[in-house]
Amino acid sequence: MPRASNQRPNVMQINANGIDMHCELTGPDHAPVVMLSTSLATDLRMWQSQLPALRDDFRVLRYDTRGHGRTTAPGGGYTLSQLGNDACALLDALAIERVHWVGISMGGMIGQTLALEHPGRIASLTLADTASRVPAEARPAWEDRIALAERDGMEPLVEPTIERWFSPEFRRAQAPTVDRIRAMIRATPVPGYVGCCHAIMHLDLTARLGAIDAPTLVLVGEHDPGTPVAAAEVMAHAIAGATLSVLPRALHLANIEAAAQFNEALLRHLRALV
Repeated sequence: MPRASNQRPNVMQINANGIDMHCELTGPDHAPVVMLSTSLATDLRMWQSQLPALRDDFRVLRYDTRGHGRTTAPGGGYTLSQLGNDACALLDALAIERVHWVGISMGGMIGQTLALEHPGRIASLTLADTASRVPAEARPAWEDRIALAERDGMEPLVEPTIERWFSPEFRRAQAPTVDRIRAMIRATPVPGYVGCCHAIMHLDLTARLGAIDAPTLVLVGEHDPGTPVAAAEVMAHAIAGATLSVLPRALHLANIEAAAQFNEALLRHLRALV
């Protein structure tokens, strides 16, 4: 594989699909592209633990999802198809045809949607701490989060979210890291959070997963309370040839809490394909 001589990221603000999208490209110009897609209420910096593992051998594309970070935050409800179209428009603007998609939580939902609606853009899928369906009985919880954000802003959502995302042991041992994620949640524009909540709460792809033919890795934290191991098993069973890896002791943001194990599984998956 090619080796990068310059690891400084190319930071860009690109108009795509009617919004300004913030993204960063790092790594060798002609290497296979790995596109990293974030969870709800974070920005592209959430992938900081993956960048050193990937950037020597891959061209790494990180971006802020619609409504997050430095990407435009329109009002109204978003859809997963719309978020997938954003990603495709960004790739078009960058003249990138296909990517190895790595999505965590919401990013995994976008990845499934892309693999179904734009399969030619997806060389492989990594679906981390995500699900293929939000059951009807879970939708009131999303409606409650929307109402809370619209009424009181993001602050009341910070600590409950952190408790779902990281174990108590990790929160104590890695306080500065957790504080950085707190700051991302707190800084998320309310319209962006609300818009993406609408997209997530209508997720219903399980019955269609058999149509995905991209090589797929499913990763999940052992103790993820929101998208548990059972949800990962559903996806791994439905997608032909998919591999499932459970990351010990981690909760929802396993790419941060179990970064070494996450990176090992991801690199094994990618290196088998390129």
